[in-house]
Amino acid sequence: MVMQAQNRWDRKAVLELLGVRATREKQALFDRADAVRRERMGDAVYLRGIVEFSNICANDCLYCGIRAGNDRVARYRLDDAEILDLARRMESVGQTTIVLQSGEAPSREGDAALGRLIARIKAGTGLAVTLSVGNRPRDVYALWRDCGLDRYLLRFETSDAKLFASLHPDCDLSERLRCLRDLRSLGLQTGGGFMIGLPGETLEILADNILLCRDLDLDMIGLGPFLPHPDTPLGRSQNAYALDPDRHFVALAATRLVNPDAHIPATTAFDALFPGTGRNLALTRGANVFMPSATPVARRGDYLLYPGKPCLDETGEACARCVLRRLSALGRTVGQGPGHARRPGRRWPEQPATLCPESCGRTPLPAT
Repeated sequence: MVMQAQNRWDRKAVLELLGVRATREKQALFDRADAVRRERMGDAVYLRGIVEFSNICANDCLYCGIRAGNDRVARYRLDDAEILDLARRMESVGQTTIVLQSGEAPSREGDAALGRLIARIKAGTGLAVTLSVGNRPRDVYALWRDCGLDRYLLRFETSDAKLFASLHPDCDLSERLRCLRDLRSLGLQTGGGFMIGLPGETLEILADNILLCRDLDLDMIGLGPFLPHPDTPLGRSQNAYALDPDRHFVALAATRLVNPDAHIPATTAFDALFPGTGRNLALTRGANVFMPSATPVARRGDYLLYPGKPCLDETGEACARCVLRRLSALGRTVGQGPGHARRPGRRWPEQPATLCPESCGRTPLPAT
């Protein structure tokens, strides 16, 4: 198996990684990815509590359980007081980041309100704030940055423009990539990523997905299996690797080798495909971040992007305790501090001091 230096991977070499078949070769790949993770990221696992604060979405992505056209979903939005309470609880269980995720529902009023919420979380806690709410114009991302936003997660899902267009009737791949580049240019830590095994995906597309993460110089890469949701147009479709589910971990390990300095979470979709063991295995095959759910139990069943999602009936505190037990069993420690990406040679854009918009209620911000 060929091993290459960072930034020297090409499509042929990545395809060789993805094409391993024998059990021994797979294990060698997993072990190498785990060694690179340990060398570049350490043994600490950063806990980033996720709050799915709204399932209202204006888009009709063909694979997503909260797509606008799914009339079987009970729509909701948590109020700010409840989100702030959840944020305060996170600090008591070792979490250092709050991840605010929702469907994509842009509006001038809603985006301004989200900025005010970010500012209140930053003023009232020591948490880093990650936001994941979809495509926006550059000036909206700048507003959120000026209100205290640390990171933004926006998965591109697939690097193949035709496949992307077939799955996303409301946007195209070039727009998604424009958003990712805007986020980077604003100095925000930027996360992207992809689904593994979308119908129509080939190993060549999967290799291009991994290389696109490198070319975008992402700080975090979220990836996980495609899992067909029964209430979507792809509900009867099979994952492209349904007959070889280990291919999902092969993709994870290859992503670590090609992107050695990026944070890679062990996403819940791995537990959905491999119940009870998926995220543990991910943490031994290249992943270094865990995202416990802090969404209120009463709402978790209403935020099902895919079926089989774990931990639907656990409180945020119970979920956090379970994570600590899992990490202990793996001999891993809990990461301290915000866990910002450490990117050798990264030159962040120079920015002048900015004033947080008056509506945020914050003092002038230093340059980021």
